Amino acid sequence: MLRRLLCSGLLLLPLCQLLVQSCTAAPASASDAATAALGDTTGAAFWQQQLRFPRVRAAKATAGPKVASLLRTHALDPNHLEIMLRLIKTNMEVEVWARNQGAGPFELLHAYPLAATSGTLGPKRQAGDYQVPEGFYEIDRFNPNSNFHLSLGLNYPNAADRALGEPNPGGDIFIHGGAVTIGCMPITDAGIEEVYLLAVAARAAGQAVIPVHIFPFPLTEEMLAKRVDSPHYDFWKGLVAGYSYFEEKHQLPEPAQLAQTGQ
Repeated sequence: MLRRLLCSGLLLLPLCQLLVQSCTAAPASASDAATAALGDTTGAAFWQQQLRFPRVRAAKATAGPKVASLLRTHALDPNHLEIMLRLIKTNMEVEVWARNQGAGPFELLHAYPLAATSGTLGPKRQAGDYQVPEGFYEIDRFNPNSNFHLSLGLNYPNAADRALGEPNPGGDIFIHGGAVTIGCMPITDAGIEEVYLLAVAARAAGQAVIPVHIFPFPLTEEMLAKRVDSPHYDFWKGLVAGYSYFEEKHQLPEPAQLAQTGQ
């Protein structure tokens, strides 16, 4: 009940900020902390590091067969797996797109419904604003000891966010388990087990950067025209090139196409 109250913003802000930070709970030891971060290890060594953690072993036992079946159905080789994640806020799903490395366009592997939401349409700009970021991010942390079962951290604030010069933009934005959020993306424990295993497999296969694209709504001309008076309109227009490129080609945009305006 306390977590539900926190998520609805009925308690004081310091407690809300504590809840946000709780999905980054420190691993039990310094050596475990190094494993939870996204380091330079790839291949079998990365799997071995992750399997030191009980929750990852349990996830592999329970969700592993389903993940393996998903990959087989889509003719995907786990040893050459490449993934990207996308959230369109109005769809309320974290999409996992996948392909064999260098083998044509990405295809939608599975969509995991959000178990809870917070904030409104628009980017994150301040700590404690309850907002889920919008823009082009990547996974920079694997947290197998999260207070929300398992979690994958985003590199928020990224360079585009920091360029705005906000004194306290916040941080610790995760895709995680459970059904509680004031700025993260919870997809239930069962959902995060599958996504976490897919991310570990992609990382072990050599994918150094796992992109995460987050949009407020489908960034079509029609949808933008309905929000021309929004204070975020110029910011959203800055996301259109990257959104449209992936939507049309199912290929990752070039960095120049990911330019964002700082509105």
